[in-house]
Amino acid sequence: MREIILDTETTGMDPAQGDRLVEIGCVEVLNFIPTGRHYHVYINPERDVPAGAVAVHGLTADFLKDKPVFSQIYTDFLDFVAEATLVIHNAEFDMKFINAELKRVGHKPIPDKRVTDTLAMARKKFPGSPASLDALCRRFHVDNSGRELHGALLDAQLLAEVYLEMMGGRQHGLGLAQQGQSGAQSVDFVSVQAQQNRPFRPARPHQPSAEEQAAHEALLVELKDPIWIKR
Repeated sequence: MREIILDTETTGMDPAQGDRLVEIGCVEVLNFIPTGRHYHVYINPERDVPAGAVAVHGLTADFLKDKPVFSQIYTDFLDFVAEATLVIHNAEFDMKFINAELKRVGHKPIPDKRVTDTLAMARKKFPGSPASLDALCRRFHVDNSGRELHGALLDAQLLAEVYLEMMGGRQHGLGLAQQGQSGAQSVDFVSVQAQQNRPFRPARPHQPSAEEQAAHEALLVELKDPIWIKR
């Protein structure tokens, strides 16, 4: 099962009021194991970035002015996402921006059925408890000490760790260890070296000895109606 953990940063709260995307970050997960593949892009919003938004993510209009506009990157974004489920914290917010940008370039929207909202999951799983990304990082002991400002890729990476914990932890399923950048899976069983250092022990014989057979027959004499004699 392929899932994409996704986060965005924007110029504000509402695309219907002219706010735009400024950053997209995605992390790929296969069968609840991060693959090491990711997608990240800064986007020129073709407008100013209000001071309130800069205070959240630190991305100024001056920094973004030479970055590609959405129409230049959306095909790469869609190619990376492909048909995977999108896992997003407070998905309604991010998806209204993504679909507004897709509509702007004449592309059909991504349907809600392809989206998993971890905010809704957290509220259902921990009713009455804080459900922000920072709160979930604290709950699951995910290190978010580097999160001084919001950043789409960093937040997607943190959300990936939180999501895996919410789904049962990193050793989900059969207990396969996390994949590295190479994509190869390692299994945390006894190492080959340890097996090579084991002392040699001959196979135990399964055929009973004459003494064992005699002791068994003597025991049967003492038992009332033993099933072994009926065989």
